[in-house]
Amino acid sequence: MNPDFQRLMQDATRLTSAGDLRGATAAIQAALGGAALGDAFPEGSPAAGYPALPGKLVIDVAARELPSQSADKDSSEGEFIAARWGSGTNAREYKLYIPPNAGKRPLPLIVMLHGCTQDPDDFAAGTRMNEAARARGCYVLYPAQSRQANPQGCWNWFKHSHQARGRGEPALLAGMTKEVMTRHRVDPARVYVAGLSAGGAMAAILGEAYPELFAAVGVHSGLAAGSAVDLPSALAAMRSGGAAAKSAPSGRPTIVFHGDADGTVHPINGTHVVAASVAAGKDVEVDRQRAPGGRAYTRQLHRAANGKVKAEHWVVHGSAHAWSGGSPEGSYTDRAGPDATAEMLRFFLANPRG
Repeated sequence: MNPDFQRLMQDATRLTSAGDLRGATAAIQAALGGAALGDAFPEGSPAAGYPALPGKLVIDVAARELPSQSADKDSSEGEFIAARWGSGTNAREYKLYIPPNAGKRPLPLIVMLHGCTQDPDDFAAGTRMNEAARARGCYVLYPAQSRQANPQGCWNWFKHSHQARGRGEPALLAGMTKEVMTRHRVDPARVYVAGLSAGGAMAAILGEAYPELFAAVGVHSGLAAGSAVDLPSALAAMRSGGAAAKSAPSGRPTIVFHGDADGTVHPINGTHVVAASVAAGKDVEVDRQRAPGGRAYTRQLHRAANGKVKAEHWVVHGSAHAWSGGSPEGSYTDRAGPDATAEMLRFFLANPRG
């Protein structure tokens, strides 16, 4: 992460906590406009005199950079193909994992939304979702965020123009998903979306905006839909939790993973994601275990009236901002945690739409 960007995040948080909203907002505006921070802050502000930051402010932390790599597989393991969908500023690259023997029958589709600074190859390597999908017979779609749309490759979950059906990135991602469904034998009742961090927040938005398309949602280290509408509210939501859902729970099957040592996105956001899906009740089952040779975790199971599990909330103790049980071949991973990939895929396939 750019050190000046880090300093801005820390200072904006401190100024917000101190009640200096003018100073915090000025810092954000300076970053967006490329102006010198010393010119943007009011005279006497603690942040006055900071140097200018390059590019636009991005809400997330930087992952370590990985060398260029190819995740393509030989035919016995399936294919990992690259393609492009859309036109103009709405065009996006994507990678698609096609399992062996695809086309013989309709198969599930998992849409995987990467976090900031990641790309499809990195996310596929870190989550090992392709390997899990090969064993279960699933397609996996990895949309790639454009660096023109966001300089650090974050999905713009915190902008009001990207939070509703029929516009912005939700419309783009839904359109890409539908395009893949028309080109391949995808079971329309078994289409799911999951993501990490900014990708997790966008997955929550997609689940709310397109309930007829996505049968279930997975949010890892992310935030609930509507947690923020601009940069200042996004900083606040990441620091101490976004606002809880105001509408009635959607009932949409949802699985959440979050580390309780996450210093980037406050763990309370995972609770808000679950609350947007199911109402709090007395019949929540609590299961406390430990991953083999790894971290302890607490899993809460929320059941519907018919006894079916509608939401799972996994809190991984001691884990930071990282995909639980992931591979070190990718960024943002914690291999000591329970296997989020296997558990999300299990949950998804147990919850077809209809």
